[in-house]
Amino acid sequence: QAQLVESGGGLVQAGGSLRLSCAASERTFSTYSMGWFRQAPGKEREFVATTNWKRPSMYDASYTDSVKARFLISRDNADRVTLQMNGLKSEDTAVYYCAAAQYGSDWRLESSYTYWGQGTQVTVSS
Repeated sequence: QAQLVESGGGLVQAGGSLRLSCAASERTFSTYSMGWFRQAPGKEREFVATTNWKRPSMYDASYTDSVKARFLISRDNADRVTLQMNGLKSEDTAVYYCAAAQYGSDWRLESSYTYWGQGTQVTVSS
């Protein structure tokens, strides 16, 4: 069964940086959107960023407005995605989930994502 495994979460002071990575196993996600959602305590899970397949080995990136100038998502290869988070704020504190959605689905919708990682905690102290 295909799996997505996240790594790189942790505790950081406000203004600091963290890098999250997600690697897929057991199948390839070359034409899938692969990206990140997050869920803060007491809140619903929300979209953060994703990489969308355009043509072989080419992906474009999309972000939610609150992270656009601070986070950078990259598709390292067909089955690995990285989220570089800079200028972290206390409101970025959440469990971050890697997810994959089949090509052609609406990448903005949580329901489009059929594969999920177990989540990794990011805590930003102020």
